[in-house]
Amino acid sequence: MNNAKQKKHIAVIGAGFSSLSAACYLAREGHRVEVFEKNATPGGRARQYKEAGFTFDMGPTWYWMPDVFEKFFADFGRTPADYYRLHRLDPAYKVVFGQGNDLTIPGTTDRILDTFESAEKGAAKSLGNLLEKARFNYRVAMDDVVYKPGKSPLELVTRDTVPRLGQFVRSISHLAAAHFDDPRLREIIEFPVLFLGAKPSDIPAFYSFMNYADFGLGTWHPEGGMYSVVEGMLSLAGELGVTLHTGTPVTGIETREGKATGIRLKSGVLDFDLVVSGADYHHTESMLDPESRGYSEHYWRKRTFAPSALMFYLGVNTKIQGIEHHTLFFDAPFGPHAHDIYDDPKWPENPLFYASIPSRTDSSLAPAGKDALILLIPLAPGLNDGDNLRETYFHRVMDRFESHTGQDIRNHLDVKRSYGVRDFALDYNSYKGNAYGLANILRQTAFLRPKLKSRKVGNLYFTGQLTVPGPGVPPSLISGKVVSQEITNDLNRLP
Repeated sequence: MNNAKQKKHIAVIGAGFSSLSAACYLAREGHRVEVFEKNATPGGRARQYKEAGFTFDMGPTWYWMPDVFEKFFADFGRTPADYYRLHRLDPAYKVVFGQGNDLTIPGTTDRILDTFESAEKGAAKSLGNLLEKARFNYRVAMDDVVYKPGKSPLELVTRDTVPRLGQFVRSISHLAAAHFDDPRLREIIEFPVLFLGAKPSDIPAFYSFMNYADFGLGTWHPEGGMYSVVEGMLSLAGELGVTLHTGTPVTGIETREGKATGIRLKSGVLDFDLVVSGADYHHTESMLDPESRGYSEHYWRKRTFAPSALMFYLGVNTKIQGIEHHTLFFDAPFGPHAHDIYDDPKWPENPLFYASIPSRTDSSLAPAGKDALILLIPLAPGLNDGDNLRETYFHRVMDRFESHTGQDIRNHLDVKRSYGVRDFALDYNSYKGNAYGLANILRQTAFLRPKLKSRKVGNLYFTGQLTVPGPGVPPSLISGKVVSQEITNDLNRLP
């Protein structure tokens, strides 16, 4: 065998979705892969927290785009059902607007059309037209865009994308306003792109494919929570021969003659042929000499980051009424909160927030007669989130939550834990404590994102929410596949 094409010994930094994805694909190619996770348990932002019989997903709680998970496991001759069971949620979620104007989104497209029509005459036809285009955009995105390595603008130029270039200069907000008069319907159309980490007014209309992901593909729940997906990927990785090291932070990247040659641990240096980092991109480069970094501190300061968050994990010793598995509290104006995240970063006066009660669907996540409740407040990264501020905002959102449910929740807590900006920075080394990576605005899309391959150091690669294709769980799975393909292509080009 040609020495250049011999199977490599590869270190993967981090054990989140993108890292585990990359590890699986690389191991499938016959490489010897070792994963090094800083924290005591794997999963990255998708770790799990258990206390007093309650189980919480610490990060992602939405299972969208099931086809991406199916494609991932199919690449290994498996299906998601080999590792976890899925349930389609019906209703998918509820949106609280207050004053009797709440809307519940059903679990099927035809009933969603009926819901829109009941809110605004003619809205079913408008939504049908929007979803027809969104479905096409979804196919284009999956076939022509998101599985590309982000090397060149020409990756975006295809027979299907060229006629839709205008959708890259119009925003999702423009799209929603063009189809609906009811402000509630506009906000529901704008909601899915919040997963992309930016204001709908800054997200290109092409990303309406997220509306198809929402209304067409549906909202699902894996039994046991999103951590069941992590466990499934860990099982697959083990079957493929991947070695996992937890509680093992990487403190440096060894280089020689412009190439990565290994990693540094507290216990010493380990030699590797290649290094793939699914850890924070900025943090990874901070482990290199300044002249070896592909992006300057000035570059990172100028990026638009997706929000951070303040979350509360609450074990409630009663059953909560009037709240669905997923409930969005849009009972406050979106504009001022968005301004406080993106334009003038500060703590919002009257924040929107999200509530999840997974135990409504999955009784295994809470003791009998009790509920597991997760609250999430989007925040600007980089904020000081001291304990007093956390407590202030806990009561601020709980006042509205209890008003909606008509229940005294705060006096029924068996478990209460907060998690915020400083925790994201401490646990994940995330830049300014961001939770979702770089926002997918136009100037940070595809080839305009940080590269999968180091610009300065050979044999060093990146994957995850700060590179292509972007933030979110499905994009992270895709990122792991794309970086593994880049490594394979680079090895095949060697003489």
